Amino acid sequence: MFVSKYPDWTAEIIFKDGSYAVFDGAKDLFKYYLNLKKYNPAQKVGNIDSVYVKDYYNLTFFDGSKGFYVTGSDVYGPMGHELIPFSRMEDAQEFMKDHNGKTILRFEEIHQSTIQGLD
Repeated sequence: MFVSKYPDWTAEIIFKDGSYAVFDGAKDLFKYYLNLKKYNPAQKVGNIDSVYVKDYYNLTFFDGSKGFYVTGSDVYGPMGHELIPFSRMEDAQEFMKDHNGKTILRFEEIHQSTIQGLD
């Protein structure tokens, strides 16, 4: 997937050593984050400096660890079903109503089973 083709969905993880990984959406970021040992065995979660996702409504990066993620909506990302990120709970709630979302999850509530349910 060419991330540059979908700039509105971009997400990234930046490590303390300055290295980083860029993703075409929050779903793929979480796939990587939740299985870091597989995708980047040289790194550990403790080496992560920051996680950024783009707010669906205002298209600006924000701290993904503080975000609200809507699952099960009728909005698709570059790779199909997606976790739709929001920096504000109110926006996530509005989106969920408008787009038939199923749940709103915080960063720490997203697990491997969440991601598998989107594929």
